This record gives sequence, C-alpha cells and structure tokens, in this order.
Amino acid sequence: MKDAISGKYLIIILMIALATGACKRGGTNNPETPVNNEIDFWLTKSDETVKLQKQTGVLAFTGDAGQNTAIEIDESTAFQTVDGFGYTLTGGSAEVIQSLAASKKQELLKELFGSGDNDISISYLRISIGASDLNAMPYTYNDLPGGETDEPLEKFSLAPDMINFIPLLKEILAINPDIKILATPWTAPVWMKNKNSFIGGELKPQYYGVYAKYFVRYIEAMKAQGITIHAVTPQNEPLHDGNNPSMHMSAAQQADFIKNHLGPAFRDAGLNTRIIIYDHNCDKPEYPLAILDDAAAKAFIDGSAFHLYAGDIGALSAVHDAHPDKALYFTEQYTSVDGNFGGDLKWHLKNVIIGSMRNHSRIALEWNLANNASYGPHTPGGCTTCKGAVTINSSADFTRNVAYYIIAHVSKFVPPGSVRIASNIQGNLQNVAFKTPAGKIVLVVENDGGSAENFHIKYKGKQVMVSLPAGGVGTFIW
Repeated sequence: MKDAISGKYLIIILMIALATGACKRGGTNNPETPVNNEIDFWLTKSDETVKLQKQTGVLAFTGDAGQNTAIEIDESTAFQTVDGFGYTLTGGSAEVIQSLAASKKQELLKELFGSGDNDISISYLRISIGASDLNAMPYTYNDLPGGETDEPLEKFSLAPDMINFIPLLKEILAINPDIKILATPWTAPVWMKNKNSFIGGELKPQYYGVYAKYFVRYIEAMKAQGITIHAVTPQNEPLHDGNNPSMHMSAAQQADFIKNHLGPAFRDAGLNTRIIIYDHNCDKPEYPLAILDDAAAKAFIDGSAFHLYAGDIGALSAVHDAHPDKALYFTEQYTSVDGNFGGDLKWHLKNVIIGSMRNHSRIALEWNLANNASYGPHTPGGCTTCKGAVTINSSADFTRNVAYYIIAHVSKFVPPGSVRIASNIQGNLQNVAFKTPAGKIVLVVENDGGSAENFHIKYKGKQVMVSLPAGGVGTFIW
C-alpha cells in the first residue's frame, strides 16, 4: 500500500514537472514557440501556376541581417507621391464590357475597381478624347461634312460616347468615386487639320484657339455627366502620325499651343485640370525638355508623360533632374498577343512598374483594359495585336490576362497618396518600396534572374528571409 501511494505521488510530481516545462517551452527563446505572421506575401509565378496568391507561410522579422544579401528599406528617404495604377479604358473596352450580362459585368467591375479582399483596386484611368485606335471606328466630338467648319463649336457633342463609354464610366465611378482620370486625344476634328483625314496631319495654326476651347468644352461636358477630368495631354504619341486616328505635333507646336492657347483657356474658364505634355516614348526626352525650357509654357504644365515602346525608362529621371519641380507620369505600355505570360510579367514589372516608380513617376498604366477574343474592336489600321488585361469571351465569361496581374501587384496594395521610399537593388532582385497613408510598408520585388533567389528584407535593423522563384513577382506588406 505504501509503495502504491508513493507511486501516485511520483506520477503527480512528474505531471507538474511536465506542465511547468511546457510553460517554459512557450517562452520566446524556444524554437518551438508559435510565431505570429508579420508580413503578408502575395506571389505570381512566371509559369502561371500561382497568380496573385497570398502565401500561407509565416514571415516575421528577427535580428540583423548582417552580411546576407538584403533589400534594405529606408522610410526616412522619401520620393514622389503616388497618384495611382491602372489602364486605358478605351471605347473598345467599354463596348466589350457592356456586352457582359448585367450580373457578370458588375462582378468584373467590382473586382477591378472595388476595395474588397478579392478586388484589385484600380485607382487611375486614362481615356481618349474622341476615339482611340481601339474603338470600332474613328471619330471626334465635332465631326462635320467635308468643307464645313464650326469655330463656335455649336455642333460639339459627346453623343458617340453616350451609348457605351460614358454609362460604363459612371458605373465605375459609383464603385470608386475617387478614381483619377487622364484624358488624351488621338486627333483633333479633321476640319481643324491640314490633312483631310483622321490619320496624320497637323493642327492648322488658325485653329489653335478653337482647339483649346474644344478641350474646355469637353471637360465641362464631362463634368455635366458627373465625370471629373483630373488631367489632359494635348496629344497621344505626337510623333507617331500613322495610327488611325492620329495627329503630328512637334515640341515647338505643343509649346505654342499650351502657352498661347490651352493654358490661358483653362485659366480663363477657371479649370484646375492638369496639363501634362508629350505622352510618347522614352527615346525622345528632348521633346518634353524643349517645352519645359520655355518658361511661358512651363507655367501652365504639371508634368510630362511617357511610353516605353522605344528608349530607356531612365529618361524619366533625366527630365526630372532638369525640372525637379514638375511631375512624371507613365501612361501606356501594351502586352502583345505574340508575348508570353512569364516574359511579359518580368519585363513589365521591371520597367513599367518598378522602373517607372524608381524614376519618379506618379502613375503606372498598362494600355488596354479589355477586348474580345479576336483582340478587337479596333479601327481600320488600329492595333491588331494589343491584348487587354481582360478578355471578354462571351456574355457570361471573361479571362484575366498578364496585364491584369502586372497592375494588380501594385494597385491592390499601394493606394493613392502612398509615397515611394528608398530601397536598394540587389543583383537580379528588381524592387520598389512604398509607405501607404495607413502607415503600411509595401515592397514589390521581381526576380529578373534565371534561378530562384533567397534573400533578406531588412527594415529598421531587423530582417526576414524570403525566397522568390525565377521570373516571379512578390508583393510584401507589413
């Protein structure tokens, strides 16, 4: 009996000891201690097996990274404020999105422009003043029979856009009333040009003042529809006059138009719409520089816009360094039907997103938001190889393409008002960092190399090790 009692006491003592040990193992110095996740990690792989997927592994900051490969974030060094990320909403985009069944259309618009957990929160749109080449046909808001003119603009009308485009834009604004809109013409009305064609030609000098009033009329007419135009550029791709529609405009002509006509017209009408110049490729920074060097024109200008079908993204910094008081904007880059998901993901993240942001751009926009399965509609002679971020396959089905994920990796996590902060490039690890208005840090990394990379993210003296596959893109938020 005595031995049985002793045995019972021994068991009780062992149980107490085990319980005490378990409490000790719950302390912070034990490797088995549960660690709370501190960093959200969203991943897209170049092989399409993972697309904008939140990872389930636990990431938490620990001690200093020491000599390990590290991307170090320094929020004490700040650069430009972000206005937003998005696409061009072309007339063709509106037409195909409007072809969706009502419930499916609302599902898509909510996903694109909403702020929910499953949405990508597009915050900036570029639209065309009149038709772009991704409309079914070219038009302006003041088209007349041959030989007629309308200097008072009495026949100005938004009617061509009242069927699909403006109603859709109103639906988008109902979801995100704060979205910013940049408007760009592909051509002036044909009767104002020295060539009787939507394709090419130049604005006749005697119509500079009338064309400036055309812009004012447009902004006021859109305002009457409940649509605020945040900014305009005087001409899309002013050095490319072979598109349908298109119009050539030299730097000297654009400077003249702005300082003597468009700027004063906006001032006299009490408009605070921004005027952004150039809106063409990075290979000709001398174009915006020539205009900005004209003090009378510069007084009306907010900044310069760029595309990257030629040149190097560093051209934005060259313009910034010459005129640091003026903003930079990246407004267009398309993904082609001939491209592949992995190659486009890498190139566009490196250049359009990371590259433009590291070179002072306030926005990064991909080209067309949506088209149909035949990559239309487009004008005769318009782009036949431009792939939308979304393909509308039928009234009940759509497909998300690579441009969707290119933009989503920033638009979902970096809201307007965020500020770019300093981060260092490490080898193949292209990256850019932001601090959001809510105080979150967002780091976007693209592995431009041919193999997976393990690296550290270093922040305020602490570090965390992460891995990114070859060609992969990761967005990290803490």
